[in-house]
Amino acid sequence: CAPNLRNSSGCAVLLFSNCKQLSNVLPSPFAISAPSHGFLRTLGLSRCALHTLPSVRALSLTVPVSQGVPRSLWKLGRLNHVAIAVPDLEKATALYRDVLGAQVSATVPLPEHGVYTVFVELGNTKLELLHPLGEKSPIAGFLQKNRAGGMHHICIEVDDINAAIVDLKEKKIRLLSPEPRIGAHGKPVMFLHPKDCDGVLVEIEQA
Repeated sequence: CAPNLRNSSGCAVLLFSNCKQLSNVLPSPFAISAPSHGFLRTLGLSRCALHTLPSVRALSLTVPVSQGVPRSLWKLGRLNHVAIAVPDLEKATALYRDVLGAQVSATVPLPEHGVYTVFVELGNTKLELLHPLGEKSPIAGFLQKNRAGGMHHICIEVDDINAAIVDLKEKKIRLLSPEPRIGAHGKPVMFLHPKDCDGVLVEIEQA
């Protein structure tokens, strides 16, 4: 019989002159010699054309159409660290080293960022303890609003920070500096405005 096969949406149209042609294009386990009306209904198709018109009809199957979305030139990597602003760096370091038993780094001053940093190794990621360095330190302002300290930002690695910056600018994500700066790991970093990142200060770092 020549199937008059149609569905309601009809995203793609293929022509078949008989049921055998239909079975030839159906992958196993659907390759059958003569599809039954019940099988056709499971595909959202109408009944056999033998019961309607004796001519060749169009088979209309719903086929997802690729929109051809271009792949991004950069991608996110692993979570590098979670940064915590602390009012007392020695006390916070002792907590993670002596009480919780973590491995901690030496204190490293980063005057270009206005912070002292200590990294706490956690195996799958790190904590970065931040303390103000200098009068214009951004951490000083944070601690004025949060005197007990608290989470300051998260840092995520990217495989191409320059491509990421260009793409994020095009997507209207505000950046907190005109160009990348060298971070605590000696690699380029960029901070993204928290108001454009659901209230979270996000740092991206070259992997």
